[in-house]
Amino acid sequence: MAENIIKTKSFSFALRIVKLYQFLSSEKKEFVLSKQLLRSGTSIGALVRESEHAESKQDFIHKLAIAQKEANESDYWIELLFQSDYLNETQFQTLNSDIVEINRILASIIISTKKNL
Repeated sequence: MAENIIKTKSFSFALRIVKLYQFLSSEKKEFVLSKQLLRSGTSIGALVRESEHAESKQDFIHKLAIAQKEANESDYWIELLFQSDYLNETQFQTLNSDIVEINRILASIIISTKKNL
């Protein structure tokens, strides 16, 4: 069985976000922005998992479109945390790279699924 790349990448991203939240809340004493990122960053993978049991292709597209919105929101929080000096350049670059890749994969899946309706 082939690896489900979006499932793998979104789960790995969620795990990084959980660890980042733990770091930001314990080391940096930052609770508000990091909590927002925790919610949006972990919901991407949850929505990808939900899409595996979609009731129709339209439902599948809808769930992945919501995951894409959550990824866009996560990108916002990551940038805000960086610009407000809670993340260093390296942390920002790796997280940003991951979320851009996840967004591209989600967009590709949505577009190809719409073509096959």
